[in-house]
Order: sequence, then structure tokens, then C-alpha cells
Amino acid sequence: MPTIQFTYALKRFYPGIDKLEVQAANVGEVVDLVEQHYPGLKAYLVDDQGSLRKHVNIFVDGSLIKDRIELMDAVHENSEVYIMQALSGG
Repeated sequence: MPTIQFTYALKRFYPGIDKLEVQAANVGEVVDLVEQHYPGLKAYLVDDQGSLRKHVNIFVDGSLIKDRIELMDAVHENSEVYIMQALSGG
């Protein structure tokens, strides 16, 4: 099953968040399943149209996802998905 990991910065907002293994075929399904384990996290990750928020990045197998609108990037059986808060500053 794909493994979902979260950046430390997200743990500040969602204490107890930990690595998950979920059965998913694409990033949208991952986000839905993450919501089942951590209620409220989906609203932090996506806007009311379901598009990835600007302050969030998701990587699948080390590559930044391309579809931030519909979240249809494929996730495979042994994929590693990394969800992180985009950081900025100087």
C-alpha cells in the first residue's frame, strides 16, 4: 500500500499525525483517506473546489505533483506520498 508521510510543520496543527498506509489510486483519493484518519486536515490541504491550496505541496515518489486542480496524479502500490506545508521567508 502507498505510504503517506507528513512534514513536521503539519504536526504543529495536527498533533498525533503520523505516517499512514492507505489503498489509493491517485492523490485525490489519498487526501480523502487522510481526512478519514485526521478529520479537518482535508480543509487545510484543499480549497472548497477541491484544488490543492497554495501553501501545500504534495510529492509522489520524490516528484512534485503536476495536477493541483483535480489531484489525479497516480499513486502506485509502493508509492511514497509526502504532504508538506510550503514554507517561505527570508
